[in-house]
Amino acid sequence: MEEFPVKVSEAVCLGASLALSGICYCLYKKSRTTLDKLEDAPHFTIDGKLKDILKVTPGACLQYAVIEGAVQPVGEPLTSSFQKEIFGVLQKVLLREHRLVWNSLSRTWTDSERVLHQRVTAVPFVVVGSDDTAIRVLCPLQASGVHMETTHEKFHQVNYGFSDIIGQYLSGEKLKGQLETEEMLKVGATLTGVGELILDTDGTLNLRPPSNGSEYFLSITDFDTLLGEQESTAGWWKGLAIASAVAGAGVLLWLGRRYYNKLKVHWQREKERREFDRLRAENPRPRAPVAGHEAIEEEHLVNACVICLTQPRNCILLECGHVCCCYSCYQALPQPRCPICRQSISRVVPLYHV
Repeated sequence: MEEFPVKVSEAVCLGASLALSGICYCLYKKSRTTLDKLEDAPHFTIDGKLKDILKVTPGACLQYAVIEGAVQPVGEPLTSSFQKEIFGVLQKVLLREHRLVWNSLSRTWTDSERVLHQRVTAVPFVVVGSDDTAIRVLCPLQASGVHMETTHEKFHQVNYGFSDIIGQYLSGEKLKGQLETEEMLKVGATLTGVGELILDTDGTLNLRPPSNGSEYFLSITDFDTLLGEQESTAGWWKGLAIASAVAGAGVLLWLGRRYYNKLKVHWQREKERREFDRLRAENPRPRAPVAGHEAIEEEHLVNACVICLTQPRNCILLECGHVCCCYSCYQALPQPRCPICRQSISRVVPLYHV
């Protein structure tokens, strides 16, 4: 049997689904591991007893712990650039440009944005407990989670003239405007931190990114909300991995079905060939009287297969009854239809020349 061809589209779909399912599964395992660590992480109240706990801990370090307290700056806080009454310890200012770009494929305008300016500022800060015990937060910009809230948001819309509108349609781009936002971690906000808790040699408590590779979290939400967000993320990655795997399995089933159908056609042709050979063996061809060379050539031309023009016509196509090809060319037909009248071929019997 000839080789089984796999279409480019089938190969692309199969490869993409398998690759996507592998990536999603890896991300799911990572999210699941992070979630398990969060669930197992011990919770500590920020008070004077925390130092005593760390003193009896090997290395004066808890590799993964959960704390919660109020944010206070170490020194002067940051002041909002837009609302002078707001103070914070982290500040992020973004200026983004929004454009409409013409998509020639979908024949619609699609939204596009790019960052024109970004500024992130931080000052040292601590989280304070009920008895003024403080834990200094290190490397806050490396943390995951929602640890800043929006304090300013304004969209500066662009006004167009007639020439601007003509230019936009010619270039395929429309400038909508610029979005200016400011996010801050405010002084006094309740902050949940998950990371490595250490007691420094000078007696200060520090929260820093875990040295064992675990994810570092700072969030202005409570721990249960943070845990729920991680569960939702893990669930999404799991669902995408399953959906991609199902799509890959569907492509494999489709390929298997095509291959099985091709095998069925091959088996049917082999069965017909054996039946054809059996019939020819049961009814041997009678010897024709010896004729001259020219007569033999003329007979060959008259009885030559209309497809290959080399082999004699040795089969009858039923039900139409046409005698037009050799059996090898019949089996090579892409569809079981008569080359003369295009009727469907139900069976083939040998042709005997007398």
